[in-house]
Amino acid sequence: MIYSVIGTGAVGGYYGGRLANAGKEVHFLFHSDYQYVCEHGLQVNSCNGDFHIANVNAYNDTVRMPKSDVVLVALKSVNEALLYKLLPPLLHPDTLVLLIQNGIGLEQDLVQALPGVAAAAGLAFICSSKTKPGVVDHQCYGSINIGNYNCKNPQIISQLIDDLQQSGVDAHEVEYHEARWRKAVWNMPFNGMSVVKKANTQELLALYGSLIYDQMREVIDAANALGVKNLDYTFADKMMEMTRAMVPYLPSMRLDYDHHRPMEIYYLYTRPIEEARKVGFEMRLCAEVEARLRELGG
Repeated sequence: MIYSVIGTGAVGGYYGGRLANAGKEVHFLFHSDYQYVCEHGLQVNSCNGDFHIANVNAYNDTVRMPKSDVVLVALKSVNEALLYKLLPPLLHPDTLVLLIQNGIGLEQDLVQALPGVAAAAGLAFICSSKTKPGVVDHQCYGSINIGNYNCKNPQIISQLIDDLQQSGVDAHEVEYHEARWRKAVWNMPFNGMSVVKKANTQELLALYGSLIYDQMREVIDAANALGVKNLDYTFADKMMEMTRAMVPYLPSMRLDYDHHRPMEIYYLYTRPIEEARKVGFEMRLCAEVEARLRELGG
């Protein structure tokens, strides 16, 4: 299959880089580091083994890129309006758009903006960052769950998962709503609290662990109110243990805040809170975090 990556940063650079390093055909859209990557290639420093891609299929405009079977979208969700303009040149009738983005409601809005597009959710459990041009630093984890939103061709999702696994990525298919809300169980407590309390993951656990756990339980309760299956408090226990085992980590929202970039408040907080409210469930703890984030400049 032909792959394209929109948003070649800490996440898109890692998963796209893994595919390319395994010999898959991958085309990458770059912004500020386009010229650097053309001259120096893409470097991935990974806890699972470093690798370098010398000859990158690099572009600075999707109009120049080929039609693709799968488009990996790793743009921040604050750039959705831009995404809807970038995608059309890459699409053929059977293209799958995999949104490796944080939040709730992303696929619904994509299909509304681009009717007929086949979409899936990519839920990445990964600690990675990109702090300089053409270099991705992957600290730990790296699995990804794929949740089919509306794709009528299950074979393309099976092939995507096979290709990821062949590339050294722990990839699995899970039910769409379960996938999105499972990721929210970690994202909603840790992303916002890292900004509000100005702390990394280990500091949050040490100082505010009980509150973090209560927030996780609230997200699970909201998901259950919305009819999500196979998600209970044991998953919160698992996420707490997983985070304790991590290297100290600053979530993406904290990095955006520190670098004076827009924070992903709408899809990470506002939208799930609104969806839960529609079925009569109030996410009070998460709403407090959302309000504080907006006070801080969101």
